[in-house]
Amino acid sequence: MSKNTFSALLVEDKESQANITKLENVDALPNQGGDLLIRVTHSSLNYKDGLAVTGKGKVLRSFPIVPGIDLAGVVEDAGESTKFKAGDQVFVTGWGVG
Repeated sequence: MSKNTFSALLVEDKESQANITKLENVDALPNQGGDLLIRVTHSSLNYKDGLAVTGKGKVLRSFPIVPGIDLAGVVEDAGESTKFKAGDQVFVTGWGVG
């Protein structure tokens, strides 16, 4: 996995608003264990995302979390249980992405 410093929109706990946080490497990301690591190039913001990042809605269930449910980007690292490989361009949408 990539070890470069990057910024992420992060919600630390249910009382917090989202903050842009500088992370030293991908190991600092919360909720690891998915099949893909994706370098996000584009994302959208919808009503539920607005509730999540302001702390006014009860749409987030686990913390810390990088919120959001849709994105486009490039696969950085792919697990063995997927047909994707590093370098693939992807579009993702759905619950449980963050």
